[in-house]
Amino acid sequence: MDDKFDFKVVNSAPAVAEYLNLREQAGMSPRSEEGAALGLRNSLFAVSLYQDSELVGMGRVVGDGGCFMQVVDIAVRPDFQGRGLGTAIMREIMRYLEEETPANAYVSLIADVPADKLYAKFGFEYTEPRSRGMFLRMP
Repeated sequence: MDDKFDFKVVNSAPAVAEYLNLREQAGMSPRSEEGAALGLRNSLFAVSLYQDSELVGMGRVVGDGGCFMQVVDIAVRPDFQGRGLGTAIMREIMRYLEEETPANAYVSLIADVPADKLYAKFGFEYTEPRSRGMFLRMP
């Protein structure tokens, strides 16, 4: 991480309004306030990066905590990208996974390009051709 910036790492989810705002700033698809409140509360693990009192980066792990987990919501505010914050978020997530995840658990993520290169540095592999990711978005 760029040493000329002072960031605070907090191992908890951001407030709902902060979460929704950062998703929007980072160009991610919108979520409802109700869904965000429920989802954030049910995170297995979350990391939030702040500069002063402003949320500038985040990431979460969701799932059943034993067999299946998914890394989600990796986001860095556009004006803070390129400073190693994504790497810092993933280091915290990997620390959690290494310390808390049972053997043989399956950890997945959906990677936007070019962020897939970041996740590969942490050992994530492409599933194709063995499998192909799919999704269903509820109306």
